[in-house]
Amino acid sequence: MQATLEYMILIPVLILQIFLFPILVTAVMGEWVTDRQQLELQQTASMLSSVIEQSYLSLNHTSIISCKFNTTLTFQPTIEGYNYTGQATLHLVSNADYGSSQVLSVTLEFVGKSVSTTTLVTLGQNVKWVNSEFVSNPPTDYIMAQKFTNQTIQLSFSS
Repeated sequence: MQATLEYMILIPVLILQIFLFPILVTAVMGEWVTDRQQLELQQTASMLSSVIEQSYLSLNHTSIISCKFNTTLTFQPTIEGYNYTGQATLHLVSNADYGSSQVLSVTLEFVGKSVSTTTLVTLGQNVKWVNSEFVSNPPTDYIMAQKFTNQTIQLSFSS
Protein backbone atom coordinates (compact mmCIF):
# COMPACT_ATOMS: atom_id res chain seq x y z
CA MET A 1 0.00 0.00 0.00
CA GLN A 2 2.83 2.38 0.88
CA ALA A 3 4.61 1.81 -2.46
CA THR A 4 1.42 2.50 -4.38
CA LEU A 5 0.90 5.77 -2.53
CA GLU A 6 4.48 6.85 -3.26
CA TYR A 7 4.03 6.09 -6.96
CA MET A 8 0.74 7.98 -7.04
CA ILE A 9 2.50 11.08 -5.70
CA LEU A 10 5.93 10.81 -7.37
CA ILE A 11 4.89 9.87 -10.92
CA PRO A 12 2.76 13.03 -11.43
CA VAL A 13 5.54 15.15 -9.87
CA LEU A 14 8.10 13.65 -12.25
CA ILE A 15 5.82 14.17 -15.25
CA LEU A 16 5.21 17.76 -14.14
CA GLN A 17 8.98 18.32 -13.90
CA ILE A 18 9.45 16.99 -17.41
CA PHE A 19 7.13 19.71 -18.75
CA LEU A 20 7.91 22.58 -16.36
CA PHE A 21 11.70 22.45 -16.55
CA PRO A 22 11.95 23.16 -20.32
CA ILE A 23 9.32 25.91 -20.08
CA LEU A 24 11.19 27.57 -17.21
CA VAL A 25 14.56 27.28 -18.97
CA THR A 26 13.09 28.75 -22.17
CA ALA A 27 11.66 31.74 -20.30
CA VAL A 28 14.89 32.42 -18.42
CA MET A 29 17.07 32.05 -21.53
CA GLY A 30 14.76 34.35 -23.50
CA GLU A 31 15.23 37.08 -20.90
CA TRP A 32 18.98 36.51 -20.82
CA VAL A 33 19.26 36.78 -24.62
CA THR A 34 17.18 39.98 -24.69
CA ASP A 35 19.28 41.52 -21.91
CA ARG A 36 22.49 40.58 -23.74
CA GLN A 37 21.21 42.13 -26.98
CA GLN A 38 20.09 45.26 -25.11
CA LEU A 39 23.56 45.59 -23.59
CA GLU A 40 25.29 45.20 -26.96
CA LEU A 41 22.96 47.78 -28.53
CA GLN A 42 23.60 50.14 -25.61
CA GLN A 43 27.35 49.78 -26.06
CA THR A 44 27.05 50.57 -29.78
CA ALA A 45 24.86 53.61 -29.02
CA SER A 46 27.42 54.85 -26.49
CA MET A 47 30.25 54.51 -29.00
CA LEU A 48 28.18 56.34 -31.64
CA SER A 49 27.41 59.13 -29.18
CA SER A 50 31.09 59.38 -28.33
CA VAL A 51 32.01 59.78 -32.01
CA ILE A 52 29.41 62.54 -32.37
CA GLU A 53 30.70 64.32 -29.27
CA GLN A 54 34.34 64.07 -30.40
CA SER A 55 33.41 65.45 -33.83
CA TYR A 56 31.68 68.40 -32.20
CA LEU A 57 34.51 69.09 -29.77
CA SER A 58 37.09 68.92 -32.56
CA LEU A 59 35.35 71.70 -34.46
CA ASN A 60 34.35 73.79 -31.46
CA HIS A 61 37.90 75.04 -30.87
CA THR A 62 38.33 78.79 -31.38
CA SER A 63 41.30 78.31 -33.72
CA ILE A 64 39.05 76.68 -36.33
CA ILE A 65 37.18 79.29 -38.35
CA SER A 66 35.46 77.00 -40.83
CA CYS A 67 36.00 73.38 -41.70
CA LYS A 68 34.25 70.27 -42.96
CA PHE A 69 35.23 66.68 -42.28
CA ASN A 70 33.79 63.19 -42.09
CA THR A 71 34.36 60.76 -39.27
CA THR A 72 34.27 57.17 -40.50
CA LEU A 73 31.99 54.79 -38.60
CA THR A 74 33.20 51.21 -38.30
CA PHE A 75 30.38 49.54 -36.40
CA GLN A 76 29.38 45.96 -37.04
CA PRO A 77 26.50 45.68 -39.56
CA THR A 78 24.44 43.39 -37.30
CA ILE A 79 24.15 42.56 -33.63
CA GLU A 80 23.42 38.87 -33.18
CA GLY A 81 21.88 38.72 -36.62
CA TYR A 82 19.68 41.82 -36.25
CA ASN A 83 20.08 44.97 -38.31
CA TYR A 84 19.63 48.18 -36.36
CA THR A 85 18.78 51.77 -37.14
CA GLY A 86 19.25 55.03 -35.30
CA GLN A 87 17.70 58.46 -35.04
CA ALA A 88 18.94 61.55 -33.26
CA THR A 89 17.03 64.59 -32.04
CA LEU A 90 18.39 67.81 -30.59
CA HIS A 91 16.82 69.40 -27.50
CA LEU A 92 17.56 72.72 -25.83
CA VAL A 93 18.21 72.36 -22.11
CA SER A 94 18.53 75.35 -19.82
CA ASN A 95 19.43 75.39 -16.18
CA ALA A 96 19.76 78.42 -13.92
CA ASP A 97 23.07 77.15 -12.51
CA TYR A 98 24.73 75.95 -15.71
CA GLY A 99 23.23 78.12 -18.45
CA SER A 100 21.88 76.56 -21.59
CA SER A 101 23.19 73.86 -23.87
CA GLN A 102 21.79 71.38 -26.32
CA VAL A 103 21.43 67.67 -25.78
CA LEU A 104 21.41 65.21 -28.66
CA SER A 105 19.30 62.15 -27.92
CA VAL A 106 20.58 59.18 -29.95
CA THR A 107 18.20 56.20 -30.17
CA LEU A 108 19.19 52.85 -31.68
CA GLU A 109 16.71 50.03 -32.22
CA PHE A 110 16.68 46.58 -33.77
CA VAL A 111 14.81 46.09 -37.02
CA GLY A 112 12.07 43.52 -36.46
CA LYS A 113 12.48 43.29 -32.68
CA SER A 114 11.24 45.60 -29.96
CA VAL A 115 14.63 46.30 -28.38
CA SER A 116 15.90 49.88 -28.32
CA THR A 117 18.18 52.11 -26.30
CA THR A 118 18.86 55.83 -25.99
CA THR A 119 21.99 57.75 -25.06
CA LEU A 120 22.43 61.47 -24.54
CA VAL A 121 25.23 63.73 -25.79
CA THR A 122 25.67 67.19 -24.31
CA LEU A 123 26.69 69.73 -26.94
CA GLY A 124 27.00 73.51 -26.99
CA GLN A 125 24.55 76.17 -28.08
CA ASN A 126 26.15 76.53 -31.49
CA VAL A 127 25.27 73.06 -32.79
CA LYS A 128 22.72 72.18 -35.44
CA TRP A 129 21.65 68.59 -36.12
CA VAL A 130 20.44 67.71 -39.62
CA ASN A 131 17.70 65.08 -39.45
CA SER A 132 19.20 61.88 -40.79
CA GLU A 133 19.06 58.18 -40.09
CA PHE A 134 21.78 55.80 -39.01
CA VAL A 135 21.47 52.43 -40.76
CA SER A 136 23.65 49.47 -39.85
CA ASN A 137 23.16 47.38 -42.97
CA PRO A 138 24.00 48.74 -45.53
CA PRO A 139 26.13 50.76 -43.16
CA THR A 140 25.98 54.50 -42.67
CA ASP A 141 29.55 55.37 -43.56
CA TYR A 142 30.31 58.45 -41.51
CA ILE A 143 29.34 61.41 -39.36
CA MET A 144 29.50 64.61 -41.38
CA ALA A 145 30.65 67.62 -39.36
CA GLN A 146 30.90 71.15 -40.69
CA LYS A 147 31.76 74.43 -39.00
CA PHE A 148 30.63 77.66 -40.64
CA THR A 149 32.19 81.10 -40.28
CA ASN A 150 29.36 82.16 -37.92
CA GLN A 151 30.66 79.43 -35.51
CA THR A 152 27.63 77.14 -36.09
CA ILE A 153 28.55 73.46 -36.16
CA GLN A 154 26.34 71.20 -38.26
CA LEU A 155 26.33 67.43 -37.68
CA SER A 156 24.55 64.54 -39.39
CA PHE A 157 24.72 60.88 -40.32
CA SER A 158 25.74 60.41 -43.93
CA SER A 159 26.61 57.72 -46.47
